[in-house]
Amino acid sequence: MTKSKPQKQIHLAAHFPGVNNTTVWSDPRAGSHIDFSSFAHFAKTAERAKFDFLFLAEGLRLREQGGHIYDLDVVGRPDTFTVLAALAAVTDRLGLTGTINSTFNEPYEVARQFASLDHLSDGRSAWNVVTSWDAFTGENFRRGGFLPQDERYSRAKEFLATANELFDSWRGDEIIADQATGTFLGDAKAGAFVHEGKHFDIHGRFNVPRSPQGRPVIFQAGDSEEGREFAASSADAIFSRYAALDTGQAFYTDVKSRLAKYGRRSDQLLILPAASFVLGDTDAEAEEKAHEVRRQQVSGATAIKHLEFVWNRDLSGYDPEGPLPDIDPDPGEHHIARGRAQVRMYRDPLAVAREWRELAAANNWSIRDLVIETGNRQNFIGTPATVARTINDYVQADASDGFILVPYITPGGLDEFADQVVPLLQEQGVFRRDYEGTTLRDHLGLTHPDASGLAHRAAS
Repeated sequence: MTKSKPQKQIHLAAHFPGVNNTTVWSDPRAGSHIDFSSFAHFAKTAERAKFDFLFLAEGLRLREQGGHIYDLDVVGRPDTFTVLAALAAVTDRLGLTGTINSTFNEPYEVARQFASLDHLSDGRSAWNVVTSWDAFTGENFRRGGFLPQDERYSRAKEFLATANELFDSWRGDEIIADQATGTFLGDAKAGAFVHEGKHFDIHGRFNVPRSPQGRPVIFQAGDSEEGREFAASSADAIFSRYAALDTGQAFYTDVKSRLAKYGRRSDQLLILPAASFVLGDTDAEAEEKAHEVRRQQVSGATAIKHLEFVWNRDLSGYDPEGPLPDIDPDPGEHHIARGRAQVRMYRDPLAVAREWRELAAANNWSIRDLVIETGNRQNFIGTPATVARTINDYVQADASDGFILVPYITPGGLDEFADQVVPLLQEQGVFRRDYEGTTLRDHLGLTHPDASGLAHRAAS
């Protein structure tokens, strides 16, 4: 008799949108993307639903298109560390994950901020390590410019390794604080570090004692060959853009297969795609609702802007409800939409234009129809039961280890998922009814590293 495979436990997290047009900021139900009350509502909902963590992305420059602010999108947000530190005071168990750039920051500063956040939150901090690919963003920083892709990842790897050396410069037992003898430190060398490398040459004393997790949980989001290798060698979890079953399984298999060469087990790296959702009383109602949401997300003006990502031309004179332009894209080096990640998705704009024209002709699509149908599609659509079943099916089929949910309304869009879908997953026995540990590493089933860089399993 074949032994059945044990059910995997699903990991769930919530992404507060605000630097992309997933969110429908013009909806009357939408709130501020700056007021702390919005972040607090969102975080409290995620914690009430026993999610693993809340995630904040970060934009380091306002978006421009043709030299003008791209105001059809939500632009910018308050400083990540400030928001997460404030959220630590209004939550007790929810992990707090922030995107911090390794291209335009320094290891000492970032390590100090994450160690401080880990102390303030009693062990709930996580760092999404990213690089910056464009000189446009770099203009905001003293060093300026940007690095080629191989250099970006080389710097990121050394940045993370250096930060880990700083975290590990405290063992955790140095503070004696004996009031009778007046002895505070039991080791005069606490916090001492020396790092000499290609990108960083620093030495001194790290002034934040060892935090509850030892190190923050490390996330990575790159999909390139370099990004996948970086995640396999150094990350605790990787964000994935592959939320469909077949592409998710392929990504899952590829990344997990890379772990053995680094002496790591499959369960030491979690794969968590971002996913949006639309719920309804019936599957048909949810589909109709999802169609309306997509039209809210992609106004006529937004559709034209999106088309300019590929065409690299000013298309403001075209009717978004009309046919695609008959002129070809400009494949020139200087792009009209500098700094936008979508530009990198369309590396062969002439080929993309041909494909889109064929799709539009075959389906009688306007510009707006095309943009709606080729992007911004919700991943999970249906009744709460349908969505719960689909999420569980994907996780059990090794398309992911869970999902980072991105509601289209903030801050209240997560509420219905928490109230209607989570209880069904709990009934199936695939999602926790309560937190079993106190740190984010506990929630994710990850090890707690000791100061030598070795890891030990956290006490349950």
